[in-house]
Amino acid sequence: MGNCFAGVKKARSVPKYKVVVCGGAGGIGQPLAMLMALDDRVKEVCVQDVTMAMVPAAGVAADLGHLERPAKVSSFAIDPAKKPVDQLRDCLTGAHLVLVPAGLPRKPGMTRDDLFDKNASIAKGLVEACAEYCPTAVIGLIVNPVNSIVPAMCEFYKKKGLLPRRIVGITTLDVVRANKFVAERTGTHVADVDVPVIGGHAGITILPLFSQVPPMGKIGAEEIKAMDVRTQDAGTEVVQAKDGKGSATLSMAYAGARLGKAVLSGLEGDSANAVECAYVAVLEDGKKIGTTLPYFTTKVKFGRDGVVEDVRPIGKLNDYEKGRLAEVEKQLGEEAQKGIEYAQRL
Repeated sequence: MGNCFAGVKKARSVPKYKVVVCGGAGGIGQPLAMLMALDDRVKEVCVQDVTMAMVPAAGVAADLGHLERPAKVSSFAIDPAKKPVDQLRDCLTGAHLVLVPAGLPRKPGMTRDDLFDKNASIAKGLVEACAEYCPTAVIGLIVNPVNSIVPAMCEFYKKKGLLPRRIVGITTLDVVRANKFVAERTGTHVADVDVPVIGGHAGITILPLFSQVPPMGKIGAEEIKAMDVRTQDAGTEVVQAKDGKGSATLSMAYAGARLGKAVLSGLEGDSANAVECAYVAVLEDGKKIGTTLPYFTTKVKFGRDGVVEDVRPIGKLNDYEKGRLAEVEKQLGEEAQKGIEYAQRL
């Protein structure tokens, strides 16, 4: 099981990786950049954002630059009125990992289609720049709606002749939440809990496989169903607790760092710590995974060349989970198709 602080107090390692956080001056971006800067394998963290960000990217970089860690922290601000590809050469060149907690939140009166159109445009600009300046980097997307944005960007990458599995949707927060809920309910230490969460990253497309977690064996069916629903709706818990004044930023940053550190472990050849659940292109592995969908969340392993080198089967499901999977695939299929169709128009 991953831990975003893994490596913080280990023996010294040689810092060699460049990590870019796009949207790095935002509510998720700032703590995410900090957590990546704490990893001694990282030689540089670049905090990238727009020029009119509420907190300047340069200020975030100056703050993080005082941490007693090897990483150099730089900043880069772009004018959103201009194409990112025309501005991000210095920022992205040499990057091994690009984490993207960017995009707009859904606002009152905004339809899901409106949100997708605006955020797909933002993601496209950044992904296009990555294709130009760091085509071998892993790109971790935290751009809503993830279920549609990730397929759109992967298909866009394919059209450029690049590997779609260099782009992943960061769904790790669903795993983090499910693990915490199981640990609290069963009294198990959270380090000993690893709930696979498959499907997508919104509402009913989130499917935690509690049947594959031994401590849950004594929990009744109705309570497991309630925990399933809670995992799906956990983001709303945070929004309500913040009285509408914010969403899940700190836990999302923690989850993004877990995924990021798994990527770095893959680059290091540390296979044991290079596995996380992520939303990826299925390609020819549908039968192996256990899905007919073109995009799906399952456990994946990151490799030395910075790409998803292995996707894991979803494993045995109980009857409840089989029924839920049918719901997941219907909803997720429609949402993934929206992204695929977007890329076809590019």
